[in-house]
Amino acid sequence: MQAVKMYTTAVCPYCVRAKQLLKSKGVEQIEEVRIDLDPVQRDHMMQITGRRTVPQIYVGDTHVGGCDDLMALDAKGGLVPLLQAA
Repeated sequence: MQAVKMYTTAVCPYCVRAKQLLKSKGVEQIEEVRIDLDPVQRDHMMQITGRRTVPQIYVGDTHVGGCDDLMALDAKGGLVPLLQAA
């Protein structure tokens, strides 16, 4: 299973929803980067994604996007293959 990294904040319902979906697909560990606690990480997230909102989700080296992007990827059947890619 690919590593999953998620940029999050403490009170973010979309972050919770994205984590629930990932866990339902068998993801046991999510590396969370709390950008509300670390302004340097917030700046880094904005540089690499071009976005300001959370969550920002990476599966392996692939930037999936936010919660809506993750849900859309799952709806079209692309999430599980991405998670299982070697």
